[in-house]
Amino acid sequence: MKFEGTERYVATEDLSMAVNAAVALQRPLLIKGEPGTGKTMLAEEVAAGLGFPLIQWHIKSTTKAQQGLYEYDAVSRLRDSQLGDDKVHDVRNYIKKGKLWEAFTADEQVVLLIDEVDKADIEFPNDLLVELDRMEFFVYETGETIKATRRPIIIITSNNEKELPDAFLRRCFFHFINFPDKSTMQRIVDVHYPDITQTLVQEALEVFFDLRSVPGLKKKPSTSELIDWLKLLMADDIPDEILRERDQSKAIPPLYGALLKNEQDVHLLERLAFMHRRETR
Repeated sequence: MKFEGTERYVATEDLSMAVNAAVALQRPLLIKGEPGTGKTMLAEEVAAGLGFPLIQWHIKSTTKAQQGLYEYDAVSRLRDSQLGDDKVHDVRNYIKKGKLWEAFTADEQVVLLIDEVDKADIEFPNDLLVELDRMEFFVYETGETIKATRRPIIIITSNNEKELPDAFLRRCFFHFINFPDKSTMQRIVDVHYPDITQTLVQEALEVFFDLRSVPGLKKKPSTSELIDWLKLLMADDIPDEILRERDQSKAIPPLYGALLKNEQDVHLLERLAFMHRRETR
C-alpha cells in the first residue's frame, strides 16, 4: 500500500516518495519545514490514506523521553499502602503507558506521530535511540520487555528550533517540505475551498507571494495562514478589485491580521508604504 496524498492533503511526488521510502526501510520519517506547511497534518493524512489508527505524541519543552515509554506513580502507591488498599500489591496498577507503549502493543499497525521533537531538551532524541531502533524497551518495575508486535510507522516533525543529534539523524529517513510554489498552492487552496472564485484565488496568491518576498520580514506568512486569510476574504465578500489594485503606497493587505503575526512586520510594511509615497510625490 502506497501513500499518494488524500482528498484533504496535497502531497508532492517527493513527499509521497519520502513517506513510502521510510515505510519500506522501516525507519522513522523525520519531517522538517517552515511552520504551517502541513508537517503535523501529514501524519494524520498518512494514517487516513493507509487506513491505520493514529497515535499522537505532542512534545513540549518539559517532555521527557521516559514519558513516551511509561510513568510509574510511586506517590499514589505509597498513599494507597497507607490506606490499606489491596491494589497496592500489583505494581502494574501504578504504571501509566506512554505513547510508544500504546503504539508497540496496538492490535494493528499504527502511525505514531512524535510532533515537534526539537521543543524538548537536547538529550530527548538520544534517550529514544534504542527504543526506536530495536522497537522494544524494558520496564524495570515489572521486569518485562515490551516489544512491538507490529512495527509502527513513525513520523517525527521538527521546526528546526535546535540541532538534532547525529546519532538520531542516522536512524531516520529525512525529508524537508519545501514551501509550495504557486501551482502547488493553487491545488492546496482548491482542496480546502473547491467552490472559491478563481479570480479571487489568483489575486490573493499574487498578494501572498509578494508579501513573502518582502526583504526583512520577521515571519513570512505560511500555507495555513493563507487558508485562513482566504476564508476571511470570502466571509467578508472582499471584491477582487481591492486585491488587484496593489498600490505600493498601501502596502498592508486587507485583513492582514491573518497573515502578519507581529508588530515588527506591520511596521515594516507601513515604512515601505511611507517611503513609496515620498518617492512618488
